[in-house]
Amino acid sequence: MEEQLNTGRKLHKISLLNRTTCSISGVNDVLAFDNHEILLETEQGILMMKGNELHVGRLSLDKGEIDVEGKIDSLTYSEQLNSGTKNDSVWMRLFK
Repeated sequence: MEEQLNTGRKLHKISLLNRTTCSISGVNDVLAFDNHEILLETEQGILMMKGNELHVGRLSLDKGEIDVEGKIDSLTYSEQLNSGTKNDSVWMRLFK
């Protein structure tokens, strides 16, 4: 059962093992991904994961969970993208 905060939002949690295996909960959407970067919308803001040979092993947006494997170099947060419209690209909304 997914955990929720008192605000009704999902609990956001990251588990990183040896910089090669990462499990994340509280994921609302996968905005973009390739072998070197994964961009996620989470309950705590936009999460940018950078590394090499990144691979999404398991994704369940219903549960808000994702598993990533590969060499993880960095995890960086930015604020939510609420100010942009749906027609704006992800990058345009990120750098407003």
